[in-house]
Amino acid sequence: MEGFDYDFAVLGGGSAGYAAASLAARAGLRTVVVDGGPEVGGLCILRGCMPSKTLLATSARAEAVRFADKFGVRASFEGVDGALMQERKRALVSEFAGYRRGQLESGRFAFLRGRARFVGPHAIALEEVAGVAAGASSLPKTLTAKAFLIATGSRIQMPPVPGLEECGSLDSDRFLESEHIPASVIILGGGAIALEAATFYAGVGSRVTVLQRSGRILKEADPEVSDALADGLRSHGIRVETGTHLRSVSLGEGGKVVTFTQGGIEKCVVAEEILCATGRGAATEGLGIEVCGIATSGGKIAAARTQQTSLPHVFAAGDVCGPLEVVHIAIQQAETAARNVVRLLAAAGEPLEETDYRLKLFAVFSEPGIAMVGLTEAEAGAAGIPFLGATYPFNDHGKSMVEGCMHGFVKLLVHAETREIIGASVVGPHAAELIHEVVVAMHFRATAADLARIPHYHPTLSEIWTYPAEELA
Repeated sequence: MEGFDYDFAVLGGGSAGYAAASLAARAGLRTVVVDGGPEVGGLCILRGCMPSKTLLATSARAEAVRFADKFGVRASFEGVDGALMQERKRALVSEFAGYRRGQLESGRFAFLRGRARFVGPHAIALEEVAGVAAGASSLPKTLTAKAFLIATGSRIQMPPVPGLEECGSLDSDRFLESEHIPASVIILGGGAIALEAATFYAGVGSRVTVLQRSGRILKEADPEVSDALADGLRSHGIRVETGTHLRSVSLGEGGKVVTFTQGGIEKCVVAEEILCATGRGAATEGLGIEVCGIATSGGKIAAARTQQTSLPHVFAAGDVCGPLEVVHIAIQQAETAARNVVRLLAAAGEPLEETDYRLKLFAVFSEPGIAMVGLTEAEAGAAGIPFLGATYPFNDHGKSMVEGCMHGFVKLLVHAETREIIGASVVGPHAAELIHEVVVAMHFRATAADLARIPHYHPTLSEIWTYPAEELA
């Protein structure tokens, strides 16, 4: 395989792309990263994890002031300064993005700014991004490589609701940039982005309605988990409507009107603003994957657990292929892909590695929060794994009671025969932090008895895990 410009070409300079390029370069591969975005940093840094959590930090402080009297604190809430909130967010995002740019421009691998399009199995054409320098050197018209990784992420997907475009709405990008705090907002969708946005707006004092198409929010979770989350959101003043079918959007006297049907009955809800958060789609437009015959499934690039596409030398990682759109899994997939490229190019016949989803993690930074690791009951049942489960509520747990965070519960799943922990869920305070104790336990294939025996300081939120562990031990 002589005559190639590079051994490995990575399309996309986000978290997954950088992780793969860094690993491949350390392994000695001639590596290039091509990024076609107007800014460097990737979705997580620029329009995802970091800006959304920054806004949620503002919201949490606003809510603490609004309800301070419950803790005997005299305080008055005078609103949120949207401009200052955004100034803080932009400063942090700029710092994170600058660090990522420094990593990409470190010289360990080539870094080019341009849009890539496959013109053959081993070749891509490159097009300049308007107003953006190509990188350390001028942008070549074409580039060849022995292997590729597609890590171009995802893009916003708007639902075809009559009147939505004409009346105007926020999408997840515009929401993260908005300085305006509407008096009321309708959020379309019931996934992570929608629920975090609902938490933000409710925290700063907006009246919030969530309209979800399916019968449950976060339908991937066990029913009792998503139901408890919906109840918790409602306890924070958020109206949650499930099983809805969006009919139209129009302008009315009181603001923007969303008409929907629910159980065969037509209903309307009115608000100052609409936020559309019905999901994102794989960013494959313009990549030319059809030229090479790279297969897709459900709108995403089809990738095996080796992260190989239908072309064995072309790999995919992250949102562009799924199955889970979270950054740590994107990085895990990308590193699997890079190690497999090293093995593939070495041509030594070494078997390729597969991405392991046993410890798959998911969290939503809503209020209450939700986090999950491993298998749900539905997944365990579908896999034919005999299991036992146990829960324990926060409203019977000392530390959560004194903190005033009593909604929700923790849940453990164990293999019915070995009692090894195979999954866990949290609905409640600091869910995304609490779940990691179980992640560590599962990494070492601990049983419920192992977890129950581990000393836990009192009073802490973490000790709540010992109760279901003791029951299952």
